[in-house]
Amino acid sequence: MTRRVDVLVVGAGIHGAGISQAAAAAGHTVLTLEQTGIAAGTSCRSSKLIHGGLRYLETGQLALVRESLRERAILLRIAPQLVRLMPFHIPIYRHSQRSRLEIRAGLSLYALLDNLRRDAWFSTLPRRDWAALDGLSTEGLRAVFRYHDARTDDAALTRAVMRSAQTLGAELACPAEFVAAQRLDDGYLVRYRDASGEHECRAATVVNAGGPWVNTVLARIAPTPAPANVELVGGAHIVLDHALDHGAYYTEAEDGRAVFMLPWRGGLTLVGTTETPYHGDPGAVRPLDTEVQYLQRTFARYFPGRDVNLRDQFAGLRVLPRGTGRAFHRTRETLFVRDDPLRPRLLSVVGGKLTGYRATAEKVMLVLRGALPPRPARADTATLPLTD
Repeated sequence: MTRRVDVLVVGAGIHGAGISQAAAAAGHTVLTLEQTGIAAGTSCRSSKLIHGGLRYLETGQLALVRESLRERAILLRIAPQLVRLMPFHIPIYRHSQRSRLEIRAGLSLYALLDNLRRDAWFSTLPRRDWAALDGLSTEGLRAVFRYHDARTDDAALTRAVMRSAQTLGAELACPAEFVAAQRLDDGYLVRYRDASGEHECRAATVVNAGGPWVNTVLARIAPTPAPANVELVGGAHIVLDHALDHGAYYTEAEDGRAVFMLPWRGGLTLVGTTETPYHGDPGAVRPLDTEVQYLQRTFARYFPGRDVNLRDQFAGLRVLPRGTGRAFHRTRETLFVRDDPLRPRLLSVVGGKLTGYRATAEKVMLVLRGALPPRPARADTATLPLTD
């Protein structure tokens, strides 16, 4: 007999894990299919930040920043072993494109959107403290602002969310390949393959959380939905062989883009990221030599007394709405592609941020509510502890 589930999730990156947790917390039966491993794709190749997105204020994404700050507060509360606040420094130089007044205004708005919580306060470091900032160049330095945001181990966070989903009753098939799905009157008939062979499952709803593989998943569904109108943008990171002891640095690259420099495991430094259009197999994305050199130059610009020897390098993929111009100016909001505008049973999740995974999952459950049977809720994801 073919098994039945309320929600079938394709993909166990952070969004797939979060949706599995939210669906299980709402009392639904859940099966999650993951072709490689939990957080095996973009969710282990991010900038490791749990943050409001200070730079998104420049593009007017106030609602996204407010939501992200709210989610940051929730994660600091429910996952203190995985998500920790740390000081961030913004140095302003003669050559900086953003002035002291602009940065102060941005940080003030950031604090306001965070409801002026204590964590939202920022300060200007006195000149006497500049020499203690990890060798930061003081030539032409006019001001240094300090505020707080949070960092995490993105893969560990994703695994913790998936474990929480399983504790609530969600099932995980991994490795398991999504083979095909056929639309029925009451949902989808899904075929998938794992080590024991091919299986069938009837699902009231299907959530495509395939990330960069979103259109690969859609192409295996009948009737075939229109592909999501997106493009892939690569983001490279490098790991340098020395430590930052006084926190993170939010800097401007030579082209004005934001580049973060973060303390990382074992006395290392993580530097990223770039934005490079990508065409090809999502599983084959790698940093380009030009991207590595760009990040090395940016680090050397701010820390001229330190070497730029590479310990590691990696790249992930953002899924962004297709458009013209720089990727920076496109929305980072999560977008939903539905098979039915009124009562969707297939929902593709496009884009979004690591920080907002839980809020995205709650929105998914609201969108699918009309197609799901009523169930008694088991838990609230805003209060469920997450542990490493």
